Amino acid sequence: MNKNIIALAILAGAAFASAANAASGTIDFTGSVTSASCTIDAASQAQTVALGNVGTSDFGAAGSTSGSGKITVVLSACPAAATTAAVSFGGPADPVNSNLLALSPASTAKNVAIALFEDDSTTAIPLASKSKTYPLSTAADTTLTYFAKYQSTAATVTEGSANAAADFTVLYN
Repeated sequence: MNKNIIALAILAGAAFASAANAASGTIDFTGSVTSASCTIDAASQAQTVALGNVGTSDFGAAGSTSGSGKITVVLSACPAAATTAAVSFGGPADPVNSNLLALSPASTAKNVAIALFEDDSTTAIPLASKSKTYPLSTAADTTLTYFAKYQSTAATVTEGSANAAADFTVLYN
């Protein structure tokens, strides 16, 4: 009798285990792989953007910005299949505000990071997010313009070197 109960328990457990592993839905992935990209100007690939020397008193509160540097990404020889482009900036995120680029470990300034902005210099681009989209020209160069600024992450910023490095990825269509 006990053997029958044990056998029934094993069979019932097996039935429930298979029900627990049943698929609940389907996810379809779509897209394509294309060679449709533009040539990125050599000066755009490795650039240094000076944000200037700013005073600690220039930052009134957390979130204040100071200094400004222009970033340009020049695209040329764009194929007809590439009609628009945007940029995503990457790099180490600031530990206080993950939307900002962290200063390099060798930097000595505290409570400050690098904020990235659209060409209007006021619309923020969170780190690892897509910028606005620009139309591409197949007949001429297309220049994508952005700005970088120091942004405080606390009410008090301490002086020191404030350097950082970011990478960028051009995203098409």
